Amino acid sequence: MKGILTSAAIAASVLTAGAANAAPLKIGHVYGMSGAFEKYARTLKQGIEMGFEYMTNSKNEIAGRKIEIIEKDTQLKADLGRTLVGEAMNDDKVDMVVGPLSSGVVLAALPVAKEHKKVLIAEGASNAITGSDWNRYVFRVARNSDQDAIGNAFAVAGKNTYFAGIGQDYPFGHDGVGAFKDAAESAGGKVVIEEYVPMGTKDFTANIQRMFNALKNKKGKKYVFPYWAGGGSPVGAIADADPGRYGIELVIGGNLLDVMKGYKRYAGSKGATYYYYACPRNEINDWLTKEHFKRYNTPPDFFTAQGFSEAQFIYAAVTKTKGKTDTETLIKAMEGLKFNTPKGEVEIRAADHQAMQAMYAVQYKDNPDLEWAENVLIREIKKEEMNVPVRNKR
Repeated sequence: MKGILTSAAIAASVLTAGAANAAPLKIGHVYGMSGAFEKYARTLKQGIEMGFEYMTNSKNEIAGRKIEIIEKDTQLKADLGRTLVGEAMNDDKVDMVVGPLSSGVVLAALPVAKEHKKVLIAEGASNAITGSDWNRYVFRVARNSDQDAIGNAFAVAGKNTYFAGIGQDYPFGHDGVGAFKDAAESAGGKVVIEEYVPMGTKDFTANIQRMFNALKNKKGKKYVFPYWAGGGSPVGAIADADPGRYGIELVIGGNLLDVMKGYKRYAGSKGATYYYYACPRNEINDWLTKEHFKRYNTPPDFFTAQGFSEAQFIYAAVTKTKGKTDTETLIKAMEGLKFNTPKGEVEIRAADHQAMQAMYAVQYKDNPDLEWAENVLIREIKKEEMNVPVRNKR
C-alpha cells in the first residue's frame, strides 16, 4: 500500500510541476483604448477579465496554462492597428489576438492574421469581417451588422412600413443600413432613402430634410433608422427636427448605458439590442450582473457582455484542445463550437466563423429610477430565427 501511495504522490507532483512549468496562454488584446471608443474599450476589458474569472474560478488559467493578456492601443488608427496585430503575433508570440474593436481597424488587420497564420477574434460589427474580407483565421463572437439589422427589423418592420436609413460613411455604417434594408424589405417594408455622412459630421440638417421629404407623404408606418458608433450621433438632431409632425418615428438600436441616457427623450421608440442586462434570464448573466453591481455600482454594459463572451469562447476552445494552441488545432476546435454566455448558448458557424446568437427586441421607457432609458423586453429573438446570410466566399 505504501508503494502505491508513493507512486501516486510522485505522479501528482509531476503533474503539478508540469502545470506550473507550462507556457502561459498569451492573448493579445489590440483595441482602441483611447479616442472615440474609449468607453467601449473600458467595458470590453472589464468583461474579458470577469469572463476569465468566472470560467476559471479565479485561478486565471486554462488547462494548466496561466492566462497572460498583452494590451495594445490602436488609437482607432487602421495603419497602427494593423502594425500592432502583427507585433503581437510575431514579436510577442501570442497564441491568438482579440480586437481591434473598430470595424475599419479590424478590416485593415485581417490580412495580418492570414500572413502570420494566427487566430484573430474580431471585435468590429461590419459584415465584411466575416464576409467579403474574411479569411479562415478570423472568428467573431461579437454580433455583426446583419444581426443588428435583422433584430431591428423584427422589432418594427411589416407591410406598409417605410424607412429612411442614416449611417456613417465607412463599412460599419454602410453594412448596417444595407443589412437593415434587406431585413426590413424581406418583412414587407420598404427603405425609401439611405443617407451616409462622414465620421465627425456635426450638421445633419440637409440629410434630415431629405429623409423627411422622402417619408412624409407615405401612407403607413414611417421610421428613421440611424445606425451609429461612437459620439456625434444624429439621433438628437433628428428628434429636434420634430419627425412626429409627419407621423415619423425612430427605430433605435441598443447601445452603451451612457449613450442611452439620451434615449429617455425617445421613450416609446422600439429597436433591438445585442445585450441589455435585464433581458437575458440565465445563471451566467445573474452572476455577471450581481458582481458588476458589487464592483462598479452599475450593471454590466453592452460591450461588457461581449468581452465576457469572448473570454468564454477562448476558455471553451482551449479546454477542448486540452491546452494546445497551435493554429490548426484551434481552428478545428473553434469551428462549430457551442458555448454558454450571458446571452445563453452561442454557436460559431463553421461556414464563416460568425457567432450565431440571440438578439432582443425592446421598447425604450423613461424610468425615473434609472439614469438611462430602460430597455423593456418585447421578446427574445432566438438565434434559430435569425436568417443571417453567409457572405464570405470560402
